[in-house]
Amino acid sequence: MAEGQAAAVAPKAVPAKPAVAPAAAKPAGHKEEAKGVGPTPAEQAMIQAPVTRREFLNYAFLGSLGIFFVVFGGAFFVFALPRFGAGEFGGLFTLGAAGDVIPPTDAAPKPNTAARTWISNTDKGVLALYNVCVHLGCLYAWQPVTNRFECPCHGSKYQKDGTYIEGPAPRSLDRFVIRFTDANGKVLAETDAQGDPLPIPSPDAVLVVDTGKIILGHTHG
Repeated sequence: MAEGQAAAVAPKAVPAKPAVAPAAAKPAGHKEEAKGVGPTPAEQAMIQAPVTRREFLNYAFLGSLGIFFVVFGGAFFVFALPRFGAGEFGGLFTLGAAGDVIPPTDAAPKPNTAARTWISNTDKGVLALYNVCVHLGCLYAWQPVTNRFECPCHGSKYQKDGTYIEGPAPRSLDRFVIRFTDANGKVLAETDAQGDPLPIPSPDAVLVVDTGKIILGHTHG
């Protein structure tokens, strides 16, 4: 009887739970697939990396260089292609009717300070002589006593048509291109490439001096 009671009181054995196998170790170097579409850690590091002083100076230099070329290009366009207005040296000077502004062939040449020229009328035609001596840039003048142009600085002398006579000047006087037009601006006659004197087509023809076109005087010797 006592043995039966002891058997009844003894607790029942609880079956052990099966052991769970540990997760298999992932091989070295294995990377899990990135989730989502955001930047990778390496890309994130590059985005967040601060700009170094050297990089900043390089960017600033390249920016300044670009601005310089833009400004220089604009300035070059402005100065390489000058546009002078009428009555401004380097542009056109409309002097008026030939009969009013051109001296007779037996008279002294006539100066025009604004156009920096001497209007000289010879037996062969009219010339607009640049009023600067070709030696060292002094302003020469007409001498009625000797009937020629003379430079006060170094004594260079020229004939009425600008041809060299004597002195240190290397060539004859330079001259501007001139043209005669009618009242409507139509060109009636114009200086040739050699700068020869231009005959007057009529007393009413308008004399125009182009100070933007200079023909160098002939060298001597």
